[in-house]
Amino acid sequence: MLKKPKAIILFSGGLDSATTLYYVLSKGYDCHALIFDYGQRHNKEIRSAVAMAKSVKVPYQIIKIKLPWKGSVLLDKKIKVPKYKKSRKGIPPTYVPARNTIFLSFATSYAEAVGAQTILYGANAIDYSGYPDCRPAFVKAFQNVIKAGTKNNKIKVRAPLIKLTKAQIIKLAMELKVPLDKTWSCYEGGKKPCGVCDSCRLREKGYSALNLSDL
Repeated sequence: MLKKPKAIILFSGGLDSATTLYYVLSKGYDCHALIFDYGQRHNKEIRSAVAMAKSVKVPYQIIKIKLPWKGSVLLDKKIKVPKYKKSRKGIPPTYVPARNTIFLSFATSYAEAVGAQTILYGANAIDYSGYPDCRPAFVKAFQNVIKAGTKNNKIKVRAPLIKLTKAQIIKLAMELKVPLDKTWSCYEGGKKPCGVCDSCRLREKGYSALNLSDL
């Protein structure tokens, strides 16, 4: 029996990362999830990530880190999460400074330690808030970091959803039977999604494009 290739996935419990997880599993990978507790106001996503990882029997680790310098409304509950604005220019205040650089660095270390050849995360550069660490240029740059700074420089970092619209991601998720009702996208940590933050509105946009209602 052939041994499954091993992959490390950054797993937040949101729509994009859940779809990425199910996509990777459908390709026959032995997937290991890294879930980050970094002081985010929407830490409800951690519970969603853990529940989904358990449901598909994917081993996971919760990595707890501190970013005491804050620099994002997601790290400072004293600042109100802004409502979605279609015409907004620049990077929104929900951006967490170098978050994916930090997360992928942990994943790279993990991959080297356990012999994984692939790192995946659910970055998207079509229907997104404009975060610089979700763009193809960043993925390419981080691949160069791995190549230059690791012993196992053949590890590949992949973002399979990066060129898909939110509607295409939702359609793929449905095909893969992702439990979309178990995912958490909202930047607020309330009992129900706020419906007005960037993440909620972009998710709603995807469902609307498919003439569907969110669960």
